[in-house]
Amino acid sequence: MSRLPSLLMIVLAFAVGTVFLPSISGCSLMDAGPVGRFVSSLTGTHGLPREAMEDLARFQKVYQQKTDDNEDVRDDEFKQFVDAFKVVRRSYVKEVSDKDLITFAIEGLNGKDQSWSEADDGTEKGKANAHKVIEVALDAMMSRLDPHSSYMTNEEFQELMVDTSGEFGGLGIEVQQGEGFLKVVSPIEGTPADKAGMQPNDHITHIEGESIKDWTLTKTVRRLRGKPGTPVTVTVEREGEEPFEVTIVRDIIQVRAVRYALYDDYLHLRISAFSERLESDVEDAFDDARAKLGDKLKGIVLDLRNNPGGLLQQSVALSDIFLNDSNVVSIRGRDEKDVRNYGASDGDLAEGLPVVVLINGGSASASEIVSGALQDHNRAIVMGRRSFGKGSVQTIMPLMREGAVRITTALYYLPSGRTIQQVGVAPDIRLDLPEPKEKEVAESEEGKEKTSFKAPREADFPNVLKARILEKDKLHDKDGALGHTSIEACPEIGERKDKELGCALEFLKAGSAHKFLAAVQAKGRG
Repeated sequence: MSRLPSLLMIVLAFAVGTVFLPSISGCSLMDAGPVGRFVSSLTGTHGLPREAMEDLARFQKVYQQKTDDNEDVRDDEFKQFVDAFKVVRRSYVKEVSDKDLITFAIEGLNGKDQSWSEADDGTEKGKANAHKVIEVALDAMMSRLDPHSSYMTNEEFQELMVDTSGEFGGLGIEVQQGEGFLKVVSPIEGTPADKAGMQPNDHITHIEGESIKDWTLTKTVRRLRGKPGTPVTVTVEREGEEPFEVTIVRDIIQVRAVRYALYDDYLHLRISAFSERLESDVEDAFDDARAKLGDKLKGIVLDLRNNPGGLLQQSVALSDIFLNDSNVVSIRGRDEKDVRNYGASDGDLAEGLPVVVLINGGSASASEIVSGALQDHNRAIVMGRRSFGKGSVQTIMPLMREGAVRITTALYYLPSGRTIQQVGVAPDIRLDLPEPKEKEVAESEEGKEKTSFKAPREADFPNVLKARILEKDKLHDKDGALGHTSIEACPEIGERKDKELGCALEFLKAGSAHKFLAAVQAKGRG
């Protein structure tokens, strides 16, 4: 089932607050004067302090130099900027000075990249229409906050609001903007990108033969989208290989939330998406396993690898299946008193069976909430490699005139009080990948200045948001606190010959970290 309907409900709910909050703000007009006459003439500035109005006037001076539209058009577009400015200064997760916000916008207009002002749109060279100038300024301001905050034009916002069933198709990949390329965080299992062989850490450099080096993330994603059934060809760079082309046929992305299988007396739960059907699909998997095994079910592997996250409610619901009357996650906003706690109800559907959670660098957001909560409550052994580290909450807030801003409004904290943001969840048992062969190392060394194929993590991105440290957990801060082993020491499982799954099953059979590590090390020596 598509996650869009739920997203739409969230968007519409915030629309009410965003449209009406400015109108009930206190009105604090500054004294008359050049700045006061200009700024107070704009209704959107009501309630702003003198310093904020002076900063807006500073931006207005640069703005007027960049557009040759008439005064009425300039003033109308400027109101759009003021609306976004007010939303950010009021709702962003941490306080950012008015001076900094305006400086970010001005630097965006005066930056080295002036291609936006050189388009053949009928305006004087070095200038653009007022709508475009405001878009560039807001893009710059939002991007300086953190990697997940952004400005959405009216067109982009309307695309988000469209019910995509039967109209738009996608590829099924989670991506992040790289330096001149699009970096694949994770293909979603069962989607066109997954079926076409796309892998985490792949770099998309061209779409239909056209370089995306100077494209924005929005433009790139828009070109990847299209009508279901239509193909799109991308050029991919992959570590250790020559660039190659992949043709992917777009489709409506309807991710199957849960896949499961029984291996001997153990249940493997592969969570592909935190969508609305997750909880019921997991319950169905347990029902089927118990129908086949009865009371012989011995343990569960909860597989969250390459899962980019999804609905918060479903991350709590999944944790609830393994926890009994426990806290799962807290969300903390800008105000220290703004704390919302989400917990598990009474009863453990897994009935206390041992659990191993598999994670890697593609496990993000909701995946990190589940793995971290089970780890904090000593309910599961977390195995694999450190997770992505996205512990922030974004809210889409429509603006009064058009478009919207997507801003970070809160941070997640695990039951122990430790943060996910930037640091991720560290595995109790680290699973090491095999060392690259000498030829692969040599090729990698030759090309390392050109590009990096290191797995992307939240901490690697510019302007990453730092969370308040509420609690330090030395045990869980360390990768492999209980030990580590190479996946080469573990058996291959299933059609994918999955050695990490083999490690998890071997742990459940061994019953403890000490016995598991001793067994795999013995097999390695043998």
